Amino acid sequence: MMLRTSLAAASAVAVLAAACAANAQTAAPVSTDAADPACGALKNLRLPHTRITDAVAMKVGDRQPMEAFGIPSLPAETAYCRVSVTLTPVAGSEIRSELWLPVAGNWNGKFAATGNAGFGGSLGPPRLAMRANVTRGYAVAGTDMGHTEPGADGKDASWALNQPEKIIDFGHRANHVTAVAAKAVIAAYYGRAPVRSYFQGCSDGGREALMEAQRYPDDFDGIIAGAPGAAWTHLMTTFAWSWKMVHENPASQLKAPNLARIQAAAIAACDELDGVKDGVIEDPRICHFDPATVLCSNDASEGCLSPEQLAGLKGLYGGPRRGLTGASLYPGFAPGGEAQRSGWDLWITSDTAQHPDFARSFFANFVFDQADWQLSQFDFDKDFDTVRARMADVTDSDNPDMNAFKASGGKLLMYHGWNDAALPAEGTIRYFDNVRETMGAAETDEFARLFMVPAMGHCFGGPGPNSFDILGALDAWVEGGPAPDRIVASKYANDLAVFLNMPTGPALSTRPLCAYPAVARWKGEGATNDEANFECVVPPPATTKS
Repeated sequence: MMLRTSLAAASAVAVLAAACAANAQTAAPVSTDAADPACGALKNLRLPHTRITDAVAMKVGDRQPMEAFGIPSLPAETAYCRVSVTLTPVAGSEIRSELWLPVAGNWNGKFAATGNAGFGGSLGPPRLAMRANVTRGYAVAGTDMGHTEPGADGKDASWALNQPEKIIDFGHRANHVTAVAAKAVIAAYYGRAPVRSYFQGCSDGGREALMEAQRYPDDFDGIIAGAPGAAWTHLMTTFAWSWKMVHENPASQLKAPNLARIQAAAIAACDELDGVKDGVIEDPRICHFDPATVLCSNDASEGCLSPEQLAGLKGLYGGPRRGLTGASLYPGFAPGGEAQRSGWDLWITSDTAQHPDFARSFFANFVFDQADWQLSQFDFDKDFDTVRARMADVTDSDNPDMNAFKASGGKLLMYHGWNDAALPAEGTIRYFDNVRETMGAAETDEFARLFMVPAMGHCFGGPGPNSFDILGALDAWVEGGPAPDRIVASKYANDLAVFLNMPTGPALSTRPLCAYPAVARWKGEGATNDEANFECVVPPPATTKS
């Protein structure tokens, strides 16, 4: 679902675990095949390169292990058949996948696969989306991407060292063969194939989603790519850049008071540019906040910046560049969410930041085949070119030619949160612009939409409305409804509860998400926490490019 979701923050996991424990039902007795004979019969199904290792009938209340981000086992909210599958498409490949099939009377006739997180290696992250979607009536599936990750946190790529087939599984093969097998199992269980098939993923799952559309355009009728790490080699270079900007020189590291001071200054400068003062920057591309205003020589308040810290901050805003020419390799991060919960501290700036770990592990194990390789060795000229030459064809899903997917009748919805501290949001805009330039804007609009989400963090969370039914919007479009130009997002008191499909209470506010390049603007009257009082407006061309 996400590269390594913001739930990885220790405080968030603690809150979430407590919430889950408070809402958990008493564990029911272990299910048996007698509860669903058709489920048990799947153990005897024979498919090419496929071994069904288990098929268990789950009743409402049976506990399903999540095995993701410290989340405890959660009770099943609907009865389903849990099928465990091992796929071996080629020698050196062993992919573990899981299918959850709602009992026949609850099935909506459709299939929804979900992406993984980080480097994969566990079925835990897919289960989070699977749990929500099986409750909605979809037959669902997820995969571990073809390996077991030693640390079980999605950021250790040591499994890839000298393992080319496992790298291919991660790059694109695991989701494809899982989709093929899942459709066969679904047909065997229900006696008919799914009428529609969808794929949904965020972060690396978003990269996987675009990979499916580009490389296997007939697998799915509709695809959702959230915060996609599509330009994977560029993204890993960005992660190495984060280390260089604020870790290589200890004097450049940004601490919590610095982040709070930077964010406050950015919001003070840019919050009201959209006509509403709400602590949210609607479109950071028009924010011309100058971080030099918080230099200690200008402002000696807590969190002011030293010259070294200012240089590092500017580097993060600007994104990675070649050492010789200064040419941009990928966009930088947007201002306004630096101190957000599970934000820059988790991903970029702290002593335990995720970016350096991901980058070092990727380059060491995918690219240079040296387990002890270190980020201090990375050259932003020749090494970047080496990385692209060795891995882009396998890991990157930023091909702007989507003609095959469009010709198949497929529909694509993309989204990205502007305050994402893991993956620069403007990278997704750059890719979508490339698609529109390659295929034509009008032709692209026939099958694809991008929605930018103000102030949302990595895949969820943030101070603004960030909960929206993207699968429902896709399903309606695929089924013949109009292309979605506006999706309503809601803000709830507990973002974690929303993420886990738990009770939330009423929405605190709503806001429309507008199909790019449009943005939401308040009409000038009515409550600013009600989406009905906003309209989608295409801003002047000068504000649609960085």
